[in-house]
Amino acid sequence: MEEFLAALLYGILEVFAEAFFELFFEAACSLIVRMIRNVFSGAKAESPVLAAAGYLVLGICSGIASVFLIPHPLVHPSRFHGISLLISPLVTGLIMSQVGAFLRRNGRTTVRIESFAYGFTFAFGIAIIRLVFLK
Repeated sequence: MEEFLAALLYGILEVFAEAFFELFFEAACSLIVRMIRNVFSGAKAESPVLAAAGYLVLGICSGIASVFLIPHPLVHPSRFHGISLLISPLVTGLIMSQVGAFLRRNGRTTVRIESFAYGFTFAFGIAIIRLVFLK
């Protein structure tokens, strides 16, 4: 029973560690997107599908960069290997949607990654790459 509880606790730790890691990359991406948006402030907005594909590609690129920066798993794999592929992007997407809501409440403009769908897509790209390359 103790082994099961330890494995469950370790799985939860894995999810939160990866979510924090993905949040760091999403914050950096959000900052870059804000700077680019300020440069091209008169540009026409692209379609949501194209934006989602772009955030997935950015997530994959960030995942590849993270593999080179940290070439080992953030936490050792548990019995629930791969659970972070779904749960970690869900947590990250929820946090990014709350960041967007906070910014809107304070009268600031938001970028697309500060919503659940685009935050989830970006974090999912990172999670896929880290799961595939860091078994």
